[in-house]
Amino acid sequence: MGAKNIYERFIWFDDQVKQKRYPNTTSLAKQFEISIKTAQRDIEFMRDRLHCPLVYDKSRKGYFYEDNNFSLPMIYLSSGELSSLFVARKFLQDVAESSVGEEISTVIAKITSILNKHSISAEEIDQTLSFQLIEYHPSSEQIFKKMLEACLQRRSVSFSYLAPAYAEKIQRTVDPYHLLNYMGTWHLIGYCHLRKSLRNFTLSRMSDLNILDKTFVVPRNFRIKDHLHSAFGIYKGPALKEVTLRFSPLKSRWIAGQIWHKDQKVKNLPDGSIELSFPVASFSEVTMEILKHGSGVEVIKPKALRDRIKEEAKKIVKIY
Repeated sequence: MGAKNIYERFIWFDDQVKQKRYPNTTSLAKQFEISIKTAQRDIEFMRDRLHCPLVYDKSRKGYFYEDNNFSLPMIYLSSGELSSLFVARKFLQDVAESSVGEEISTVIAKITSILNKHSISAEEIDQTLSFQLIEYHPSSEQIFKKMLEACLQRRSVSFSYLAPAYAEKIQRTVDPYHLLNYMGTWHLIGYCHLRKSLRNFTLSRMSDLNILDKTFVVPRNFRIKDHLHSAFGIYKGPALKEVTLRFSPLKSRWIAGQIWHKDQKVKNLPDGSIELSFPVASFSEVTMEILKHGSGVEVIKPKALRDRIKEEAKKIVKIY
């Protein structure tokens, strides 16, 4: 029997108890054409795992609730669903708690309550699974909540923005299409009225955010999945360039099996090296990734990126 059929039996038994019909293993087995042993296991599960306050009345030969205010939990989870909820709870706690605030804490508490009903304690979860991110920019709770509201209501926003390339804040008006958490940092993808194009903004660099009365419609040709998968990393755009990196035999052992982009091409060379090719819209982020691997990686193409890494290497040599 599947989880759905099991829960149907739980619902029926719960209803019989509430109507004071004093159901028992015999009536449950007869109703669903199951064995007495299976019926007994169902009742024990309700009592021990779902914490139903079932008490057997010998005189009526059936069960009743010791607590008349009890309500059967309306979620019964299969092992796969339980595992997914297990991961979701821990992800929310470890990744989102610093930037979303009380609402996320409430969600986490509700998920934990469901897991507790399945005899999984918060301590067990914390000891079993965790997520950790570094070098990310937390956004303020107020900015996040306002931006999420604007996205859901399809209302334009205005804010002051301090981009890394500029020393001063610039006032922006944006139609917010999508909120993205990339490597722990919240980003807004939307149409910038100043630049007349689709842009990516980091929430932590925003201030003085206001939701405007003006509404907007997301263009029909905009698909967030297509946009996010168009190129490597956080930088997107129409002018894509293919990058090919060659990793040394030693470094290849570490990066083997890694996914840098969904459309990447992998070539295994006779000496144990790996060539990885994928599209990028900007050299900025991929440059940082390449430098992380030091002498273990070589840019094969394009020449512009190869020259950029070469110039950066010269600057590093001067420092040391």
